Amino acid sequence: MRLSRRSILAASPAAALPVQAVAQAIPKVALEEHVITPGLQPYLERAFPPTPRAAREAIIARLADFGDQRIAAMDAAGVDVAVLSISGPGVQIEPDARLATRLAAEANDALAAQIARRPARYAGFAHLAMQDPAGAAAELERCVRQLGFKGVLVNGHTNGVYLDDPRHDVFWERLQALDVPLYLHPGDSHRMPFVLEGFPELQKPVWEWTTETSSHALRLIVSGVFDRFPRAKLILGHMGEAIPYELWRLDSRYAFTETHRRVARKPSEYVRQNFYVTTSGQFDNVPLMAAVAAMGHGHVLFSIDYPYESSDDAARFIAAAPLGDEARRAVAGGNARALLRLAAAP
Repeated sequence: MRLSRRSILAASPAAALPVQAVAQAIPKVALEEHVITPGLQPYLERAFPPTPRAAREAIIARLADFGDQRIAAMDAAGVDVAVLSISGPGVQIEPDARLATRLAAEANDALAAQIARRPARYAGFAHLAMQDPAGAAAELERCVRQLGFKGVLVNGHTNGVYLDDPRHDVFWERLQALDVPLYLHPGDSHRMPFVLEGFPELQKPVWEWTTETSSHALRLIVSGVFDRFPRAKLILGHMGEAIPYELWRLDSRYAFTETHRRVARKPSEYVRQNFYVTTSGQFDNVPLMAAVAAMGHGHVLFSIDYPYESSDDAARFIAAAPLGDEARRAVAGGNARALLRLAAAP
């Protein structure tokens, strides 16, 4: 369903209530909620953004926690279900494909064990060694069919190989057959863009990851991935990595540009049909309104980016956002339950 600007701005019946009360009352599913397992912590520490030591240690401790601290943060924000995923970069920076494959499987087993302890509160996304696309496809099937995972989260390119590479077709075929989504999460650029060199303030999550991830997603469109696999579903965090702002211009300049591999439809049509976006780490009404207006509220999903962002800030944001009640509840949890085939909210 596409919303008009008037419906986007419509006041919710709950708007008159205290924001914190509304935040806890709205059933939520959060899709970009990170964890770390011991075998993958060295990769995390190697790629961690420049952060004060105390803050870094606190984040890593929260990533490793599957118990009371995480559940308390969920309860305070009114999050019924958190879909857990390994915090990047994970095995995608590992040059040894066999080691990456083993570590990914071990991480998936460890995550599944934690989910089994609280199956009503946690779900999971698979962590895959994309160095071996056929092996990754097989591991995805194991994670979905045997471990009950709801999809996969991939941290951008794998040692410079992007997901549009034809060798990944075996993976896309299996993803489509299993009818689960791929969450395309940011990762560092394979080579630092020259424009960012000398400006660490703009690297990693401040700006580098946005342009890296949006460019990766657009490569998937113009390379024909969604022509070959039209039922594949892609999730982008951070309100779509700025792509919802750009749809008109993407269509206009793509049509103007000469290319030898023209895809079947306008870029915006793939975004509206195959893409979903989440609110992770982007708690502002301007990008929310852009995403809803561009894609319809059925393709926008709530997320936090825990523990890198505040669960309380995320809950307050969605409670006070200028959405009608139907759209608010869909974004907060209904869309995720449908996409991931989760049980209905209690």
